[in-house]
Amino acid sequence: MSVLVAIPARYASTRYPGKPLVELKGASGAAKSLVQRSWEAACQVQGVDRVVVATDDERIEAAAQAFGAEVVMTSPACANGTERCAEAHAVLGGGYDVVVNLQGDAPLTPSWFVEDLVKGLLADPGASIATPVLRCDGRALNGFLEDRKAGRVGGTTAVFDANRHGLYFSKEVIPYTSEVYADEAETPVFHHVGVYAYRPDALAAYPAWTPGPLEGLEGLEQLRFLEQGHPVLCVEVEARGRQFWELNNPSDVPRLEAMMAEMGME
Repeated sequence: MSVLVAIPARYASTRYPGKPLVELKGASGAAKSLVQRSWEAACQVQGVDRVVVATDDERIEAAAQAFGAEVVMTSPACANGTERCAEAHAVLGGGYDVVVNLQGDAPLTPSWFVEDLVKGLLADPGASIATPVLRCDGRALNGFLEDRKAGRVGGTTAVFDANRHGLYFSKEVIPYTSEVYADEAETPVFHHVGVYAYRPDALAAYPAWTPGPLEGLEGLEQLRFLEQGHPVLCVEVEARGRQFWELNNPSDVPRLEAMMAEMGME
């Protein structure tokens, strides 16, 4: 079973231009770019045959090659990371059994998230795509709620059925709960982790599907699969004491740096 990990990275982000090249300081104070930290996270995953950075920007290409990454140049017309991964897989000649999209804004993604994700997809022949979900503790949920009160878009949440097939993904906090949770308390809210594993046929078909209204409203690429009637498997993963957050806004930089310092990540 061959696995390709592609890290889509574009410079012209609407919310945070130049985000892949933003530097994050580790526990010792050493700074590395976001795309380098994401690439290093991908290289820790077991059972992967190839890791590439997929970009349309020469600045990101040069930076990635400087730290030793293989780069696949893709079209600036790619609307999102899934389309960029589809093009990267095609440029490489295809042939991989699973393509993983490790988004370039999630450098704290533990290796076992991706490993469990690939296993989950292979175990569910009815799913076209799989994505991890992490049950929020009170600390994480309160962070989501603080972001929304401040008018910021933070992480994405997910709800799913009894077969773990996604019902909906949203940048709002769903499901609603009126309860107040202590930092270490378990909550009913699941954080959607920005990683995807695709079956190659579904990935190749994705760019030709017309984006639906929900994808347009939420700005969430995985909703195109749901709107086209393709099951999205939600694989629950465990934090194992690790903190997790994506870099969505400039205000997330100190948050991620504090998490890395607390976990001793260089």
